[in-house]
Amino acid sequence: MSAPLPSTIAAPVEHEVVVTRSRFITVVAPVADVADADRVIAEVRKRHWDARHHCTAMVTGVLGDQARSSDDGEPGGTAGVPMLEVLRRRGLTDLVAVVTRYFGGVKLGAGGLVRAYSTSVSEALDRATVVPRRSLTRATVAVPHAEAGRIDNVLREWVRHHDAVLGDPAYGAVAAFELWVPAAEREHLRADLAAVSAGAVDPVFGEERIVDVRSD
Repeated sequence: MSAPLPSTIAAPVEHEVVVTRSRFITVVAPVADVADADRVIAEVRKRHWDARHHCTAMVTGVLGDQARSSDDGEPGGTAGVPMLEVLRRRGLTDLVAVVTRYFGGVKLGAGGLVRAYSTSVSEALDRATVVPRRSLTRATVAVPHAEAGRIDNVLREWVRHHDAVLGDPAYGAVAAFELWVPAAEREHLRADLAAVSAGAVDPVFGEERIVDVRSD
């Protein structure tokens, strides 16, 4: 069985902690690519233009194989790398973390900075909704309109038990349902649809894609 793909998060989260009078304001946000991450960083810098530091870490790519971090003026290795390590430990990709620090007048030391920046990102991620990703195959199920309601109910129940995802239906000359199915479940889908339609319904399989598996 192949290793699970890195997950991402559903929506941006902002969280603040105070450590020895210094404010650490963290934004974690899902991004499409490095340019999107840079846009998020620029927005945070603009919003908190008067802060001393805007330290960053990002992981991008389907496999999480692209990473970048910045200490933004903090002592080397005390901010960006610890932030990046948190993202790595959580098994996440396609997201950026920005920690804005308002200096409180008391130096924290290297160890204190590492703890503050890593804790800030960890606590922000604790408040995020994680979205798993899977490699799934597209299946199209076309049925006459008279059968659409019944097959819709069958498919909604089926995806719940087979780690699949139901897409949006299309209604034209026939009703076409879209599913994203694990490779191991393809023949199960074919057999189950044949069983409920006396062999009249047969799925057509298409491309494979990395799909966000959301619970909502």
